[in-house]
Amino acid sequence: MGREAQIGRTAILESALAIADDDGLDAVTMHAVAKRLQVTPMALYRHVANKAALLDGLVEMLLTEFPLPARQLPWDERLTALAAGIRATAHRHPGVFPLLLSRPTVTQAAVHVRDSIHQALREAGVPETDLGRIERLLSTAILGFAVSEATGRFRLHDQTVLDEDFAELQRWMRRLLPTPPHPPDSGATLA
Repeated sequence: MGREAQIGRTAILESALAIADDDGLDAVTMHAVAKRLQVTPMALYRHVANKAALLDGLVEMLLTEFPLPARQLPWDERLTALAAGIRATAHRHPGVFPLLLSRPTVTQAAVHVRDSIHQALREAGVPETDLGRIERLLSTAILGFAVSEATGRFRLHDQTVLDEDFAELQRWMRRLLPTPPHPPDSGATLA
């Protein structure tokens, strides 16, 4: 019988995120993660195939750091909550957060987040053929604002101004979405 694993994918990704937070994304290497975990670099390859998989895992960590809003909430409240969650994540991880603008979502957990956005957009009345495009545009706007804020581009502005700007960005995006169809009439009449 083989020896019990001393590390796992979660520990590897948490270590990679800590390295990125401390020293920047360029410092994240398989060797650096192994050193932090006090294992040989070869021990990592049982859990992550290569550095690309490690970076994909970091995208997953950033996108899943906050819970998805309940599906029972109206679509616009879910999108607002997701935007707020991603903005907060950018504040916690400014050095690694720009990775979300350079890598696609490929892990199952990251795709699940994207799928939840697609579902909210469907409920907003976005046609199926436009879901991918609309999600990309909305996500890029939110991620771009969050990156700009977290990395200091907006440092000359008061936090109140930035909060108002973010709220305005979300209002603009809601206005650009189609009006959702009303549910079919159940036959009930108002008395």
